[in-house]
Amino acid sequence: MLEINIQAPNFTLKDHTGQNHTLSQYIGKWVLVYFYPKDNTPGCTKEACMLRDYSDSYKKNDIVVLGISNDSELSHEKFITKYNLPFTLLSDPDKIAITLYHAKGGLFTKRISYLIDTKGCIVKIYQKVNPENHAQEVLQDIEILKLK
Repeated sequence: MLEINIQAPNFTLKDHTGQNHTLSQYIGKWVLVYFYPKDNTPGCTKEACMLRDYSDSYKKNDIVVLGISNDSELSHEKFITKYNLPFTLLSDPDKIAITLYHAKGGLFTKRISYLIDTKGCIVKIYQKVNPENHAQEVLQDIEILKLK
C-alpha cells in the first residue's frame, strides 16, 4: 500500500488527444490524481462534474487534476466533451498506474484519490471517496496543508 510522505510513483499515460502526461512533469504544482471506475456512470459523472464546478478554486490553488481510468482515449474525449470537463483524463488500458496506485478492483478501477504536493510526495490518500463532496474535501485539505 502507498503511504503518506513517500514519493508518488511516476507514470506516463495518454490523454484524450493522444498526448503523453508524466506525473513528474507536474513537480512544482499540487496534483490530485483521482482514479475512477468508468466514464459516463452516475458516480463518476457526479465526481467529474463537481471537480469541474470547483475548477476555478483548483486553478487559484495551483492544483492540477488528473483523472485516470482504464477507459479508452475516445471514451475520455466523449466524456470531456459531454460534460465540459476542464481537466485531464488519462487512459490506462494496461492498468499500469492503476496497479501502482492500488486502484485495481475487480472489473473496474476503484474510486481512490491521491493528493501530491509540489515536491512529488503523497500528502493525502482518499480511500473512501464520496463523489458529491470530494472536490470540496480536497480544497479544504489543501488549505490546511499549505499552512504547515
